[in-house]
Amino acid sequence: MNQMPSEVQPSGSTKSLAMLSTRAVVGVEAVAVTVEVHLANGLPSFSTVGLPETAVKESKDRVRGAILNSGFEFPAKRITVNLAPADLPKSGGRFDLPIALGILLASGQLPGARIEGSEFIGELALDGGLRKVPGVLPTALACGRARHRLFLPRVNAAEASLAEHTESLPAAHLLELCAHLTGQQRLVPALCEKHAESELSNGLDLSDVRGQLHAKRALEIAAAGNHSLLFVGPPGTGKSMLASRLPTLLPAMQSDEALQAAAIQSVANGEFVISDWRRRPYRAPHHSASAAALVGGGSVPRPGEISRAHHGVLFLDELTEFSRSTLEQLREPLETGEVNIARASHSVCYPAKFLLVAACNPCKCGFLGDGTDRCQCTAASIEQYRGKLSGPLIDRIDMHLHLPRVSIKELQSNQERGESSSQIRARVDEVRARQRSRQGCLNSQFTSLQLERYCALDAEAAGFLEVVCERLNMSARAYHRILKLARTIADMNRDAEISKVHLSEAIGFRCLDRN
Repeated sequence: MNQMPSEVQPSGSTKSLAMLSTRAVVGVEAVAVTVEVHLANGLPSFSTVGLPETAVKESKDRVRGAILNSGFEFPAKRITVNLAPADLPKSGGRFDLPIALGILLASGQLPGARIEGSEFIGELALDGGLRKVPGVLPTALACGRARHRLFLPRVNAAEASLAEHTESLPAAHLLELCAHLTGQQRLVPALCEKHAESELSNGLDLSDVRGQLHAKRALEIAAAGNHSLLFVGPPGTGKSMLASRLPTLLPAMQSDEALQAAAIQSVANGEFVISDWRRRPYRAPHHSASAAALVGGGSVPRPGEISRAHHGVLFLDELTEFSRSTLEQLREPLETGEVNIARASHSVCYPAKFLLVAACNPCKCGFLGDGTDRCQCTAASIEQYRGKLSGPLIDRIDMHLHLPRVSIKELQSNQERGESSSQIRARVDEVRARQRSRQGCLNSQFTSLQLERYCALDAEAAGFLEVVCERLNMSARAYHRILKLARTIADMNRDAEISKVHLSEAIGFRCLDRN
């Protein structure tokens, strides 16, 4: 009888045991999993152990159909599949391919197959075809670190090619993969293409916005230091229009940032567009979104909107219409840049370093402060409306400013439009480079030690800020955020020290700190 390859035949065992390597995605990390397939005499059965979810348990029917329709025999024995480690939950159809290969190896139908240093992922169709699976990019990156080659579905080849240090071998069918393993036919590795930098503007430009010079200045500061921003104003003042153009002011992502953002999109099971992988994400969930949709969760945890906006922009329009309990869950991610989702059996951590931009009306009817007498809201109703946003949440937003109505004369003006997004982006890129060379991060990401070192004030500026904070009853958090904001304004002016002028402008961008 044909002997099983040595790499899948432990000493002292028969050829009825096969072991292959694969990976399960936990958060945005790919954890190594060993697929052990054992064939034993007895009544035909198929059991899977090792905390498999429903989709993994159902793999037995997909595997049986794929093996039979590919021209192989499905062994009429007791088949036991163990997914180790046993205490790690397994989900999805990514284990179909290694399970099928394990059965073929254990039954001796793949003589001479070489699988050492290889890992396998893929969902099987009933005809043996390989279907797309989520989480391929984290898997490919982990295989590269382990110096393993990765066999995967061909439809995931472009995504896996982003992991430049991993040999990814895509196949469209189980037979193609078996032919490669037995040396009959070679698979062509997925080559890493030199992806051209995508157009950052996406057809939008800040010069499209007429008027609102104060808001445009705020957008440039937010982009330069990665500061969160809240627009408050009547309907039609351009709040959504301004927010949608903020991504056009941000430079293209660096390679490590792009890989992190792409890995999250891969895990989230979203449509992975290879041509946009360097474009910063822009997420704008509806105000009816649940807490799980916004921050992540579910029985099988998935990243939420704040993680899918990692290294990009999260826009929350009609902020006061969101559930207050949902908004409160933004408080920790705004501080830490990550979100931890705990379950009884395990917990996952998703990165969430997003740039928050929000917009809301000043009152329930929306016309407070628009220069007309249309607002009929009472002081109590205005207070109740603004009470939907808690003080701790407002405290964590670096800038909040009121947007006035734009006059018809400004809209009809044929004067030269303001600066384009590309002009502002060039300045933003320069300021960001200055921050990274000085402290290794952007100003909004200062630690307490960095804040003390790089935001030191002279006696005049310190006295001025102390008086303002005492009169407005500002918290320590608001005090620190003013310092970070002033540091960014100073960097934009190419000033080495923070002065009273920079502090005054930073305080002016916090309109909700005063009545």
